[in-house]
Amino acid sequence: MQVVVRQELLKEFTHRVFTASGVPDKDAETAADVLLASDLRGIDSHGVARLHFYVEKICSGQINPQAEIRIVRETASTALVDGGKGLGLVVGPKANRIAMEKAEACGSGWVTVRNSSHYGIAGYYPLQALGKDLIGWSMTNASALVTPIGGAQRMLGTNPIAIAFPGKEEPPIVIDMATSAVAFGKIEIAMREGNSISSGWGMDKNGRSTRDPEEVADGGILLPLGSTPDQSGHKGTCLAVMVDMLTAVLSGANWGPYVTPFVSKNPPPEKQVGKGTGHFFGALQIEGFMDSEQFKKEVDQWIRTMRKTKSAEDSDGVHIPGDPERRCEEKRRAEGIPLLPQVIENLKLVSSRTGIPVPWK
Repeated sequence: MQVVVRQELLKEFTHRVFTASGVPDKDAETAADVLLASDLRGIDSHGVARLHFYVEKICSGQINPQAEIRIVRETASTALVDGGKGLGLVVGPKANRIAMEKAEACGSGWVTVRNSSHYGIAGYYPLQALGKDLIGWSMTNASALVTPIGGAQRMLGTNPIAIAFPGKEEPPIVIDMATSAVAFGKIEIAMREGNSISSGWGMDKNGRSTRDPEEVADGGILLPLGSTPDQSGHKGTCLAVMVDMLTAVLSGANWGPYVTPFVSKNPPPEKQVGKGTGHFFGALQIEGFMDSEQFKKEVDQWIRTMRKTKSAEDSDGVHIPGDPERRCEEKRRAEGIPLLPQVIENLKLVSSRTGIPVPWK
């Protein structure tokens, strides 16, 4: 049976768990904010459902809770950040702030990161840019779960891309997508709920198509966006490669099959070709191109035009990128965040390990 927890209680619990695990208070607050943003926006796979993974990685020494995060190479508009093997939920926001500061100072900011770990939902980061009249985006690579088009072996991560554009009266356009047919989190959720997965999402460890999420998780393979050659699966592979180049090859992080697993059952790679997981952040000052107020009015007009699109049969209308997450956030801020039974059990284990009581009776 699931429970529903008020967002402020869940955030306080998460904050206290991180501080009990050795994360400095301010950094723990940031990390909790990133995870809560995921749960509020309905991306349940990347929120507190993964808190136990972060705690385990900290306790095992794979993540340094008090890492030194430093700029190791820099120009006026670019920077290379070393995350010091730190918590990605802390490294990511700090690197993103550097990108935004550079954009405000000279029009654009570009930051690539090495030696980090899982940084939560990609969409969290461009959302931070909106209040500063910036267009922001983020990317990260991840441990190998996806096969390149035509293959049957885990070689690429789900490698998400996120970008956000501010509106004036309309809500922002927020694009947040994996470059695989589906994020691994959807496989996790299907396993928790005991559901099968859609055809075209994955293969078993022998390279055969499957609808069993357990077979995908147990050494199986996710397919790239598009799934197969005749459905333009090469486009998903190309996007994943782009992310790997910008986040890892450009930063000196591990790429492709050499990224250390975070949630999958994969064994650690036999060797490393870089340092940790890699991220990439960008920010653009709208005023460098046109008046920001005029840009936001144009975004409003674009959104309103798209909403008038004739609906397809059995469709509830056109969804602008970010609509489902925004509606979910409005509902969950008012009613609370639902937690599935397996997530509840994982949080109980975190509670017993850290001594922080769970936020429900």
